[in-house]
Amino acid sequence: MEVKSNRIADVRSFYKGKLLDLYDDNEADSLLFMLFADFAKLTKSDIILYPDKTISESELLKIHFAVRDLLNNKPVQYILGKAEFYGLTFQVGPDVLIPRPETEELVDIVIRENKDFDNLKILDIGTGSGCIAISLKKNLPSALITAIDVSSTALDYAKKNALINEADIIFKKVNFLNEKEINALPEFDIVISNPPYVRRQEIKFMKKNVYAYEPDKALFVEDDDPLIFYKAIAGFAKEKLIPGGSIYCEINQYLDEETSEIFYGAGFQRVEVIRDVNDNNRILIAR
Repeated sequence: MEVKSNRIADVRSFYKGKLLDLYDDNEADSLLFMLFADFAKLTKSDIILYPDKTISESELLKIHFAVRDLLNNKPVQYILGKAEFYGLTFQVGPDVLIPRPETEELVDIVIRENKDFDNLKILDIGTGSGCIAISLKKNLPSALITAIDVSSTALDYAKKNALINEADIIFKKVNFLNEKEINALPEFDIVISNPPYVRRQEIKFMKKNVYAYEPDKALFVEDDDPLIFYKAIAGFAKEKLIPGGSIYCEINQYLDEETSEIFYGAGFQRVEVIRDVNDNNRILIAR
């Protein structure tokens, strides 16, 4: 390491210079603030107000190796082992997707539309870290929420996160593309899902820190059948959605019309696509 000293100012200046090779100025600052907070228990105010304060050699080493990982495109959430979502903290690792702001929007819509209803039965398909199911339970406490995933490792993360956030969720290992397994599930008022929807041909539009580190099976679908999960969700809903119930899904922005047609074809009377904060067609609601 070539840092002048263990002073906050020197550490910050040196590693920001490194990060600027890959990140813009604001991103570099934001990442360093996160590393200082996690490894040295220093707030943003501490860093700015006390530049002459020193950190330990152990803390410096942790920051050093974290910056090295960041320069190799490793997501900061995997480096720290946690991510923030809807005001809660979730443990994450390479076996689960990192929760995203677009998914927070999906959760927010479900909460706003259903906050006046009690004892809703909700199914979260492909729960991953459990961020959707747990956030819903914290905000719709009377709801009975079932969360499923095909990955045992993902379910382990989800169960840990439910304990950390004190949320009572029913977790089940289910392959949603297996008709026998989904037929064993009960009926639900609401089905919510952020399934795999990125076509492999779209990798060229993605950042390396996403496709190189996040779980392939949770991200990608094959180009010749990109809507396979939405077909399964629509088919399941015909049998297991309680009359008057709703489907909420995150979708591929380039396939919004095709996805809508699947739900119209399954008998839904009203299908709505909502733009996310980035103005992409991202959330589908079928009623």
